[in-house]
Amino acid sequence: MDFTSLLVLADTTAMSLADTPPDHRGWQVIVVSFICSFVAQFLKIVYKLIRTGHLDLRMMARTGGMPSSHSCTTMGMATSVGLIEGFDSVSFAIALCLACIVMYDAAGVRRTVGLQAKVLNHMVEELFSEHPHISSERIKEFLGHTPIEVFVGAAIGIVIAWSFNLWAIQRF
Repeated sequence: MDFTSLLVLADTTAMSLADTPPDHRGWQVIVVSFICSFVAQFLKIVYKLIRTGHLDLRMMARTGGMPSSHSCTTMGMATSVGLIEGFDSVSFAIALCLACIVMYDAAGVRRTVGLQAKVLNHMVEELFSEHPHISSERIKEFLGHTPIEVFVGAAIGIVIAWSFNLWAIQRF
């Protein structure tokens, strides 16, 4: 299947989903958002297992890492809204703007805060090395995401939303 055919199929699918009355479909946005969050957090465990060989179930509750669950969740939500109400709706525009803000924050502000925390931890460690009770508490360093983690999270969110909404429209 070439790219043009894929675009035509996506447009046709989006139009058929958008033509369906949006009544009582808000639950789909909520379910997609929860699925996206869970899948992204689970994939962090899998990614770390593949990369390090260690199973770390704590990754399910941690921020940062591959893929970005914030990006996955917000893009899944925005895509779901677009599929339900149309990609030219005000609701989709709001959801997409929110997703862009969250993704920018994840790759920009939160990542920078994490890098600053690393420097501060190192400084505290050096300054108070003779007083371990002062330097024992560390600031959380791994908060944000690299741009690729954000992009992968967003792509996964789009795929999950598209798949779930196609399933839901055929099922209900």
